[in-house]
Amino acid sequence: MPVLEIYDVNQPVLRQRARKVGRVTSAEQRILDDMLETMRAANGIGLAAPQIGVSQRLIVVELDDVTYQLVNPELTDASDETDVVREGCLSLPNYYGPVERPVRVTVRASDRDGRKVRIKATGMLSRALQHEIDHLDGVLFFDPQRMRSLSDLRYEPPQPDGENADEPSDEQTAKRKSIPVVVSAA
Repeated sequence: MPVLEIYDVNQPVLRQRARKVGRVTSAEQRILDDMLETMRAANGIGLAAPQIGVSQRLIVVELDDVTYQLVNPELTDASDETDVVREGCLSLPNYYGPVERPVRVTVRASDRDGRKVRIKATGMLSRALQHEIDHLDGVLFFDPQRMRSLSDLRYEPPQPDGENADEPSDEQTAKRKSIPVVVSAA
């Protein structure tokens, strides 16, 4: 399974609604496996197919040693109760900001074998699922519908003590830090 390039926020595929998957085949399973490997290599907790340039409704999330590989996930219920938590994104490394989201959600999807699943999620799993499903709809965490003000977006350099082991090399950081962020009002 190859580790794939994670697209930065200015790639058009990240601003488009991803296509629904028909039948789950070995091709989708291979993409899900490659996504999982790529996410792990980047020390992330979630990844959506558009982040690797694939316009399909596929996401992977891994928390507390539980792996979710989901096809056509959709939010079917969300709590009225919300909280604001600092979020980041593998497509905009080293940038973080406060995002308000429901604390509990229910997600309906198919698993990697095409079986229907329903996930009732709270805490970080709820947040990660919402973040990745947003990617499938062309929404990024710093968009106006997610973050109150773009001025709340903060760059945080990698820690020299290895605390941020998921951060790219200094050369990659310099390159990505200079990425101009295109914000749409969509």
